Amino acid sequence: MQSALDFSGKVVIVTGGGKGVGKGISERFLEAGADVAICGRSEPESLPTANGRTAFYRALDVRDPDAVQAFVSEVAEHYGRIDVLVNNAGGAPFADAATASPRFSESIVRLNLLAPLFFAQACNAVMQQQQSGGSIVNIASVSAQRPSPGTAAYGAAKAGLMNLGTSLAVEWAPKVRCNTIIA
Repeated sequence: MQSALDFSGKVVIVTGGGKGVGKGISERFLEAGADVAICGRSEPESLPTANGRTAFYRALDVRDPDAVQAFVSEVAEHYGRIDVLVNNAGGAPFADAATASPRFSESIVRLNLLAPLFFAQACNAVMQQQQSGGSIVNIASVSAQRPSPGTAAYGAAKAGLMNLGTSLAVEWAPKVRCNTIIA
């Protein structure tokens, strides 16, 4: 499939870019000519590939701000820029809100809200220094806008992610554009 978009010379980070929706996003950017760097907890069965090009992969816990900063610094140093961040990593197993432990709930919020903030902060620092700025895309969920029984902490975190995206869009404009997509 030929893409109408040309991302040649652009550098894209996709969190959770090795499987599911994230892998599809990574492959589309590769097809459009971008250099793609992905990260996740464990190496995917196969790395995203398109047009003979393969995504760069690094294992890391996106909830760890030091690991996030190190990864973003590594990508910026290696490629000389970061043009797009797609905050895709996230999810939550079913857990009854009445019995979910505080540790479990905190982990879900860290993965689905704080990790995207950590990545956005690190990438913004790079993008603000580039003449062309950059773009941050957060992947939210319909759980942010409707009841989410069994995944209450997840729904609350994704609602927070939507607010985070609009807040950062105003704060970091005009150099860095921030959008949130409900998937």
